[in-house]
Amino acid sequence: MTKSYLCIIFLLMIVSQSASECYTSIFSFGDSLSDNGNLLGFSSPKTIHQGRPPNGETYFGQPTGRCCDGRLIVDMIAQNFGLPIPPPYVSIRNAKSSRDFYAGVNFAVAGAKALDPSFFDERGISESVTNFTLRVQLDWFKDLLPSLCGTKAKCMQYLQSSLTVMGEIGGNDYNHALLQGRSIEEVKTFVPAVVGAISSAITDMIQLGAANFIVPGNLPLGCSAAYLTYFQNSNRDYDYDEATGCINWLNDFAKHHNELLQIELNRIRELHPHVTIIYADYYNSAIRFYRSPKEFGFTGGTLSACCGAGGPYNFDSSVGCGDPPTTGCPDPSAYVCWDGLHLTEAANRLIVKGLFEGSYSAPPINLICAKFPSGGGLSHQN
Repeated sequence: MTKSYLCIIFLLMIVSQSASECYTSIFSFGDSLSDNGNLLGFSSPKTIHQGRPPNGETYFGQPTGRCCDGRLIVDMIAQNFGLPIPPPYVSIRNAKSSRDFYAGVNFAVAGAKALDPSFFDERGISESVTNFTLRVQLDWFKDLLPSLCGTKAKCMQYLQSSLTVMGEIGGNDYNHALLQGRSIEEVKTFVPAVVGAISSAITDMIQLGAANFIVPGNLPLGCSAAYLTYFQNSNRDYDYDEATGCINWLNDFAKHHNELLQIELNRIRELHPHVTIIYADYYNSAIRFYRSPKEFGFTGGTLSACCGAGGPYNFDSSVGCGDPPTTGCPDPSAYVCWDGLHLTEAANRLIVKGLFEGSYSAPPINLICAKFPSGGGLSHQN
């Protein structure tokens, strides 16, 4: 065996070792797109529809508190980096030791907003099912952190090798206003404040020592069965995209949020050049499913919910998936939409695939981390 060949093997071993250690832990903040059990744990199981079948049937075989038939995007992000799925924060109450959460925690709560309740109170907008805002989730994290890593210096070192998934969050800040009849023009004025709250949370984490972030943008809101149902009585044909059936002005709004968010992320990058902030382009990754559904295996439908109680889009705002008389579809993998507001595991998996291949992450995840993930979180079995 030649000396040069041995050198190549040695270099590959180094890359392989560093690849498996991109991050030592993962922390997630957000709303129902990321909540893997917090709202269920904080509430009476009898009142939370995501605590009942068919939620969770695809991967976990039982409801877990996720608004999905299986795994969420954050679950698969963790698995792709070789990390365990971060447990919900609420599970700490039954843990023997907080050190059991050294590899990460999920603080996201379904219904959470980026902005504090006072913002909506001042505008006469009623609150959602929870007041566990982004600020509250950050406070939970700050309270827990010393028990994970000890001193401030050790915690800064610990967080430098951790990954923070900040969102998606902000959707509920817009949803509750729009679904209470507020105009898109008024809700558009909320965007700078929502982006500012996300920016403030990232800055707080940086000050604590965090150096690695994934920050997702909004999904195509106009393709949501919930919005399509709510606005279905519109007589304006130009409201809808002929190719997808999605509501144009809602998708334009989502793109506006994403544009302002990316501008703010660039500002933070300039202020903190040692910090890596990856923008996760959920919008452009997901819009492909609505434009070319069969190409991605979505033969059951793109706009209708898999789990619902009937209607043009199989969505009824008065009953959530798991509440009677809702029923699940025979094959969730054939659908993009799970319950009217959230995606199926199949759609989540494809979004994660796009992120890790680098097409829908900026800068590309596969260039930031030495390891091009093996796809452990992308298969049907894992």
